[in-house]
Amino acid sequence: MPADDELSGVLSRRQAINEALDEGKEVKPKFKVVNVYTEFAEFSRRQIKEYEKTFNRYDVGGDGYLDLEEVKRMMEKLEAPQTHLALKAMIKAVDEDEDGKISFREFLLVYRKAKAGELQEESGLGRLAALTEVDVDAVGVSAAATFFEAKIEEQRKTSKFEDEIKQEKEERLRQEEEKQQRKMEFKKKAALFQNGSQSNGD
Repeated sequence: MPADDELSGVLSRRQAINEALDEGKEVKPKFKVVNVYTEFAEFSRRQIKEYEKTFNRYDVGGDGYLDLEEVKRMMEKLEAPQTHLALKAMIKAVDEDEDGKISFREFLLVYRKAKAGELQEESGLGRLAALTEVDVDAVGVSAAATFFEAKIEEQRKTSKFEDEIKQEKEERLRQEEEKQQRKMEFKKKAALFQNGSQSNGD
């Protein structure tokens, strides 16, 4: 967009706001970004494109926003389900225009906050960022689209591995208990046998 056109748009918007205020109407802030690549310069174009693929994957309605139901489904698919209140808190944390849903620009704010260390690891947005973070250089462009699925699988494997270790420990404990039980039973039988032999000898 040429600079003159952009300035004209800003002035028109300001005039519309002033007119609305004169009429006593409530004016909500409107955030319109001409170029996310410029605003989110900390991310490469490839990363932003991959984040956009992730966003579009869950934008079932195709309206360019993630509403509460879509965020809910997204977190369930990522195997990090959230309560209704937690989902609303997730949206509110990045919903700068206060429309109750997440635009792609607001979706990118999640990763900006994560990169700046502003998200708690176990919070809804923290889990979302961790599970969908894309390192294009590390995984390659072709694999980046499914990178977050690989992260989920990695978590699942870790969890499965931990379960298997726990089961092995329980099995060893059970076997040890059975071994001790058998020893005690053998001692009892041996004692009975000795007592029986002594009685017969008398």
